[in-house]
Amino acid sequence: MSDIGYTLKVFRQIGLMKPVMPHRIIGAGLQLAKWGPGFPSGVNAAAKRFPHQLAIIDDEGEITWSELSEQINQLTQALKNRGIEPGDSVALLCRNHRYMVIAMIAIMQAGGRVLLLNTMASGSQLGDLATREDAKLVVLDQEFLQVADKVDRDLLVLAWADDDAPADLPTITKLSAGQPTKGHPKPSRHGQIIIFTSGTTGLPKGARREEPADLKPLITFFGAIPYRGNATVVLAAPLFHSWGLINFGFGLSIAPTYVLRRRFDSAQVIHDIEERKAEALVVVPLMMQRMVDTDPEVIKAADVSSLKITASSGSALAGDLANQFMDTFTDSVYNFYGATETGWVTIASPKDLREAPGTAGVPPHRTTVKILDTDGKEVPRGETGVIHVGNDMPFGGYTDGNTKAFADGLMSTGDLGHFDENGRLFVSGRDDDMVISGGENVFPRELEDVLIDHPDIADVVVTGIPHPTLGHSLAAYVVVREGKTLTEQEIKDYAKERVARFAVPGKTMFLDELPRNPTGKVMKRELPEFD
Repeated sequence: MSDIGYTLKVFRQIGLMKPVMPHRIIGAGLQLAKWGPGFPSGVNAAAKRFPHQLAIIDDEGEITWSELSEQINQLTQALKNRGIEPGDSVALLCRNHRYMVIAMIAIMQAGGRVLLLNTMASGSQLGDLATREDAKLVVLDQEFLQVADKVDRDLLVLAWADDDAPADLPTITKLSAGQPTKGHPKPSRHGQIIIFTSGTTGLPKGARREEPADLKPLITFFGAIPYRGNATVVLAAPLFHSWGLINFGFGLSIAPTYVLRRRFDSAQVIHDIEERKAEALVVVPLMMQRMVDTDPEVIKAADVSSLKITASSGSALAGDLANQFMDTFTDSVYNFYGATETGWVTIASPKDLREAPGTAGVPPHRTTVKILDTDGKEVPRGETGVIHVGNDMPFGGYTDGNTKAFADGLMSTGDLGHFDENGRLFVSGRDDDMVISGGENVFPRELEDVLIDHPDIADVVVTGIPHPTLGHSLAAYVVVREGKTLTEQEIKDYAKERVARFAVPGKTMFLDELPRNPTGKVMKRELPEFD
């Protein structure tokens, strides 16, 4: 299919060719012409096209697209009154709710740089990042005040505030009160978003996420994950993370209704899908596992037949989780493999995941993926090498001036993998995670995928540890399901039947829980050491 044919097909799917009153189409077009592709145009165009449709349902209630746009305009003026100028940085430390959305887009309308901080940031990280990135303001939820003690109190603005909020701190609501709701002129500098990497091994790096210059990335995304216009989307993945953000940002073009909750609760998510007849759910794999583990009576009583898309990313799908989820709910899992820096690499459909469990899927439209060796040469299909990608999602580099490695014109993902005979990608793990044990190359993920399918194991991560004769061996950190018991020898025996001898864990440590960040990635630096 030609690019034009593909584009028209996607436009029909997402409702951009749906009949709308002419004055609303003109209004939306003017917003796009004014702001260009991006968050401000997305919200303002949605407000012109569907002013009375619900934009957000959150813990505070409901808000329409028109109301959301007006409140963003009010905060934009308030930020300007506080001295925020184009190019200034404003840090944002919030959970999923309307005030995070309002703040993020208002900062961009003022031409500022949005620093999206992880909600698990420590006080020292928050202080260091705010200083390093020269933040002029720090907008945060009240619950995070305890980690903001290293930040000048005059820089703080509360997003989500409770009844007992400190009287000396301004809130988004108070700053916006009485400000004009009319639109703002385009700033002299385009607003920018800085997403911080997971920081699983050190201080997070700021990654400049450039907004696309055209609609090509949007067409690719919706061509692979079949969202429909004006659908209800339960956005459970955190907005500060690239996965939650890309679904929110691209979703603006289809003017959905977003369901946002400050904290993830699997039973609440199931209820929201049923009550709102949600067609799409955006999650990280850990959330999928929590939903599968929800009280069976809650699952049985709920009607989630409206769910057509469960869009997952953020960390690897462990074991047979995708099929377990689809067996429990609906055949709806679309697994997105990519990273903050790379954007997408491959996307696996429900069909892919049913036919080839564990696959990362296939490259979507206008995406090139190659497996290269250490010399930058492409390896034959079936052989393992470093995954490299090229797509229409521009990466602006890290805020410290560095960027990712490139070879053959493609960006390195830092992951090792291979293509099968059907062109589906399989990811072995990070190239720096590979363990050489007794001369054999071993990937921790292979053992993780086996152990997580043990009926008595709730969670697991595998790492390499030094070994006196083999050089290194694998070690497993295991969380046992409540009410169950396991021994180290039982885990070894289970592994011996399913993996090669050099992939059997040499040691096992039992923990109450693994140290995971909000996107589900294990913070390996926080794992206890073996004796």
